[in-house]
Amino acid sequence: MDGLKDSAIEAILEQLIKEGPNGVAPAFASLFELAMQIERERFLGAGHYERTDDRRGYANGYKPKRLDTPAGTVTVRVPKSAGHADEPFYPQSLERGQRSARAIMLAVAEMYIKGVSTREVEAVMREFGIESLSSSQVSRAAALLDDELEAWRNRELGEIRYLILDARYEKMRSGGVVRDAAVLSAIGIGPDERRRVLGVSVALSEAEVHWRAFLESLVQRGMRGVQFIVSDDHAGLRAARRAVLGGAVWQRCQFHLAQNAIHHAPNAATRKRIGAQLRSVWNADTADKAQTELVTLVASYREAAPKLAAWLEDNIPEGLAVFALPEHHRRRMRTS
Repeated sequence: MDGLKDSAIEAILEQLIKEGPNGVAPAFASLFELAMQIERERFLGAGHYERTDDRRGYANGYKPKRLDTPAGTVTVRVPKSAGHADEPFYPQSLERGQRSARAIMLAVAEMYIKGVSTREVEAVMREFGIESLSSSQVSRAAALLDDELEAWRNRELGEIRYLILDARYEKMRSGGVVRDAAVLSAIGIGPDERRRVLGVSVALSEAEVHWRAFLESLVQRGMRGVQFIVSDDHAGLRAARRAVLGGAVWQRCQFHLAQNAIHHAPNAATRKRIGAQLRSVWNADTADKAQTELVTLVASYREAAPKLAAWLEDNIPEGLAVFALPEHHRRRMRTS
């Protein structure tokens, strides 16, 4: 068998001598196939057509597989096995190669998605010794990223105790027109107390129908056990939250509350100091002390700014639900 291996290596070298750099890709494919054949022999405990008492099965042909490699895209014959082996044979060299190639292609995809041109991507990859990246490989890399994203978006969620909901607006092209689109997001905290992005959804607005569909999709993916939700008071989100997760305690985002309070302030002097005054409420040691601070704050504006006083009295308590949480959780759960 060693003679066959030597012959194979000699044939690969002859190919390189004959074709020069243009023969690197097929030479790599041939050498890689030889490495996988050797790995299969070690796995089976016997060479090709060799009879031994320790044989764990027998060779069962090959299957073709495309690989993106630093030498370009190649098709290799992956050896298979059958028989009485304890587990199916899979070349570890192929798995390691795929992990490396996948990491490279995902990096390519990220650059492409972020607007880097194919030529610029090629220049970056060249710094890593990858000279033969083609536009078709970039396209396949983008498709690979789509696959990764699809798997992430549909993964099982499990127990989520705390849920943080928010939206931001980004420009998108829809029907040939550039317009604002709402990017709905959900961050969850499970029993391990680690924050994770559970999902995102792009919608044309924050209307109830969009928020409701997004929250229902999280439930369909196995999200359960939600006890506490942090969000702003957008009407569409409020209605969807009540419909889908009505049993959870709701904490109104203190940051958004402060912004709202500034808009209700009657003059510049009040707008300038209201933030600090609200912090004295939110930074209280206990819920009772926070309520006392709020009563004092409302009373201070009852005559000078009655509309602001009424707004504070009606809305600020919605930002105090966080006091129901363990003390070491409160700071991280006050805002979205």
